[in-house]
Amino acid sequence: MSNYTEEINRRRTFAIISHPDAGKTTLTEKFLLYGGAINLAGSVKGKATARHAVSDWMQIEKDRGISVTSSVLQFEYDGYCINILDTPGHQDFSEDTYRTLMAADSAVMVIDASKGVEAQTRKLFKVCVMRKIPIFTFINKMDREARDTFELLDDIEKELGIATCPINWPIGSGKGFQGVYDREKKCVIAYSDTEKGTKEGTSTEIPIQDEEHLKELIGEDAADKLLGEVELLDGASAEFDLDEVQKGNLTPVCFGSALTNFGVEIFLKHFLKMTTTPLPRKADIGLINPTEHEFSAFVFKIQANMNKAHRDRIAFMRICSGKFDANMEVRHVQGNKVMRLSQPQQIMADERKILNEAYAGDIIGVFDPGIFSIGDTLCMPKEKFQYEGIPTFAPEHFARVRQVDTMKRKQFVKGVEQIAQEGAIQIFQEFNTGLEEIIVGVVGVLQFDVLKYRLENEYNVEIRLENLPYEHIRWIENKDEIDLAKLSGTSDMKKVKDMKGNPLLLFVNSWSIGMTLDRNKGLVLTEFGRN
Repeated sequence: MSNYTEEINRRRTFAIISHPDAGKTTLTEKFLLYGGAINLAGSVKGKATARHAVSDWMQIEKDRGISVTSSVLQFEYDGYCINILDTPGHQDFSEDTYRTLMAADSAVMVIDASKGVEAQTRKLFKVCVMRKIPIFTFINKMDREARDTFELLDDIEKELGIATCPINWPIGSGKGFQGVYDREKKCVIAYSDTEKGTKEGTSTEIPIQDEEHLKELIGEDAADKLLGEVELLDGASAEFDLDEVQKGNLTPVCFGSALTNFGVEIFLKHFLKMTTTPLPRKADIGLINPTEHEFSAFVFKIQANMNKAHRDRIAFMRICSGKFDANMEVRHVQGNKVMRLSQPQQIMADERKILNEAYAGDIIGVFDPGIFSIGDTLCMPKEKFQYEGIPTFAPEHFARVRQVDTMKRKQFVKGVEQIAQEGAIQIFQEFNTGLEEIIVGVVGVLQFDVLKYRLENEYNVEIRLENLPYEHIRWIENKDEIDLAKLSGTSDMKKVKDMKGNPLLLFVNSWSIGMTLDRNKGLVLTEFGRN
């Protein structure tokens, strides 16, 4: 066994997914607080404090109090080295969110206790299921009036099709939220109010059998209700089975309030016990084991112009195996070049730390002179294998983009192409019409604002967007067998091509997809493209 096995085994790499406003950023901050990475958590929405969440850095994010780009945060806690991939939770999020899940070994799903499962959570959950990664649930905002606890669990099971196993159980909600019952320890953990933004505050633990003390502490009604619910719970909920959790079939559920710190550390401790060390990854030569293989990584995100002072471009890569050393030479498989990675760094929001070494499970950013693409593999010079490609997810909104000043065509094309290479948008052109017009497709409409903002601020180009009615896109899987000129479609269909010249079909109505397939025998359409 190599000397770096120990380092790899203490790594935990996970993504946090949620619907907007479920409190994901607050939860992330509290994790960092417990890990000692920050000393004071600033409420994200509290404009008066002018403290923005450490993981939000683009101006548009600061203005709106939401996370638009995914960032990576690393901290130490209790002997573990934790990498959090923070994903945008806004309904207008981008493909970036989906790709970030490709770099995680597990996901924490944050759900608002008053709302239950929401639309965004469903989409992200689908990607986790596709990857078969374990999902851990934190039901947040118990300090506000919440839905019935059994209803919330039922909602998760029905909406997402995954069994739930509560690890703890809330005592009341809103003003009546007094703490949680820990099912493993069989005791009630009650809290005195903690100061917002600090981790101090006392908790009292009382065994559930000690009914007298329990009633004294939380009141007779709350104690009776809790005892009844616990009895029901022990009879009704799924048994905890770590194997089922790790297969992605069962989600452990914890309750708490990130804002007031109730239950956050309990959740973190349980979560770390249940999650795995970095997982093996599929490559064209088979599974690559993190501890038995030398350095390898894949690029899952490219971010340009993170630093206004330097027009730079950073490729984020997930290390899949072995140890990375800043002085080592590596092979960029797709470019077939052996090279040193320039300025390897860890990025904590917009602060950067140059790295000398990193291990499987870690995420590093390296300077990209324009040679990396999403999905590229890096490995040792003597090797040559490729990790599975990252799917290209179907955009759901489309617009025609024109630059206002025709003299700025060059900057316009360069800007749009660079932003497309980062994966924030997808760009298409009319098929075989010779038109130079660019059609942009995005997963969430906020990306149109981001595109506009970035073209103006980074490339000095003003654009006009004309929304198009298309909502469905399909890649042609067997494009070499199909004569596109003779393709018989519906009146609401449009033929376009992507940056690589692949043909695609856009539709206004979902039923048109079936009709087009019926009219063209042998045509195979798919919802995912491949990078």
